[in-house]
Amino acid sequence: MPSASPTACRAGSARKADMAAPLLLLPGLICDARIWEAQLAVFADEAPVVADYGEAASLPAMAEAALALAPPTFALVGHSMGARIALEVFRLAPERVERLALLDTGVHMPGPGEAEKRRALRDLGRREGMTALVDAWLPPMVHPDRRGDPALMGPLRQMCVEAGVEAYARQIEALIARPDPRPLLPTIACPTLVATGRQDEWSPPEQHEAIADAIPDAELIIFEHCGHMAPAEAPEAVNAALREWVDR
Repeated sequence: MPSASPTACRAGSARKADMAAPLLLLPGLICDARIWEAQLAVFADEAPVVADYGEAASLPAMAEAALALAPPTFALVGHSMGARIALEVFRLAPERVERLALLDTGVHMPGPGEAEKRRALRDLGRREGMTALVDAWLPPMVHPDRRGDPALMGPLRQMCVEAGVEAYARQIEALIARPDPRPLLPTIACPTLVATGRQDEWSPPEQHEAIADAIPDAELIIFEHCGHMAPAEAPEAVNAALREWVDR
């Protein structure tokens, strides 16, 4: 894995062994603290903070909003769009990031048709309401076997519907105009976890293999029988991976 010119992170070894770094959790597209419910329950001792992006309209602005809520130094966890924002946080303030976890994400730039597909969903939401948008967007984000599971889908659906069409519109435009994080990856020197679901159709395992290969000494974990919404779909596996990463 590349190791040239790593950006200095705050070393976890500088913190006393009995003092875990606070967690800064960054949710993804039209998600909020509810996507981290299972992690918040388990990592209470790490004093977790969940970012709220407010009206921020770009990924760097969302990173600024997250930093404004964050403790002086922290262990940084991002899911999906939140992992892209995590990389922007690292770009802005690497000295504050003790360790980094990137879940169900990507580092590629927009490909052919991405903007059109995202905006088509936005237009559906504006015509027919947020429920129609979420019912079209959310099911492919989870493992096929779980799409009929009301215990999983009900809370996810409610969270996304409550975000509203304009939050979706604002966040997809931020994603369409996203910065290129790929030159940043070889400079990351913190303990880094890269993880995704085996059946993540939006951010597949091979995409994460490439990310892990680009970050010096990154650990790659694949969650079995899991789609894109890993923190909710596979909470025990995600919590175990995060615990090992926090304790590393």
